[in-house]
Amino acid sequence: MQKILYKKDGRIARITLNRPEKLNAIDDDIPNLLQEAIIKAENDANIHVIILSGNGKAFCGGYDLSSYAENKEFNNVYQGKNWDPLSDYNFMWGNTQKFMSIWHCSKPVLCKIHGFAVGGGSDIALCSDMIFMAENARIGYMATRVWGCPSTAMWVYRVGAERAKRILFTGDQITGNEAAEMGLVLKSVPEDKLNDEIEAMANRLTSVPINQLAMQKMVINQAVEASGLSGTQKLATLLDGISRHTPEGHNFKKRVEEKGWKQAVDERDNGTFDWTKNSSID
Repeated sequence: MQKILYKKDGRIARITLNRPEKLNAIDDDIPNLLQEAIIKAENDANIHVIILSGNGKAFCGGYDLSSYAENKEFNNVYQGKNWDPLSDYNFMWGNTQKFMSIWHCSKPVLCKIHGFAVGGGSDIALCSDMIFMAENARIGYMATRVWGCPSTAMWVYRVGAERAKRILFTGDQITGNEAAEMGLVLKSVPEDKLNDEIEAMANRLTSVPINQLAMQKMVINQAVEASGLSGTQKLATLLDGISRHTPEGHNFKKRVEEKGWKQAVDERDNGTFDWTKNSSID
């Protein structure tokens, strides 16, 4: 099964995350394949706009914890006692920049969120130019409670410092309605209207010359980048690696191995397990 689907539909490129059995969770392949699909659309002179979505029950469930946390073997996300900060940074910075291919693409990228976009899935979504979200969908970065820091750091640039702190201090998920009210996403609509809304916008943009779209995106993105986006992302990516290798981070990994990622995540998100108690590396 192809993990990323690409379809050309007139002047629209449709890029779809396609690991529905894993809720489109991010593995070692997804960042590369996503970037390749974005570049393919970028290089097609007939494509004016890109729609990014996910197959199955959700847009994206974040990084695949069954591979990166539950798996006891060495992986790129967790290195245990032998953590190499530079190696970790290089891997995660690579992923961050592959997600940011969405941001750097000269063509508008519209993201469609149904179900949920959490963890690394929110990193991907928030790099988009416009986000349409189902009212009952949820978005958040729960790993800010333990074992994560959003490496694309787009939250603060979309909603400002105080609202970003409210979301990232708690790790709470918010609904599509809440996300739209605070300006995190462009629009929230009933799930059965989601396709109609994003298709209407995409079709509207296909009537605009590619060069005009590119110029507007370039100017708007430059305003954000001038405020220090790249430096913020580098810090966030470095801290993300540190967060997975703190005493509490090691304790989370151990808990996942012992109880499975679903129970450990439930305990983390609901605040029912004390990660600072007896946190240590065996």
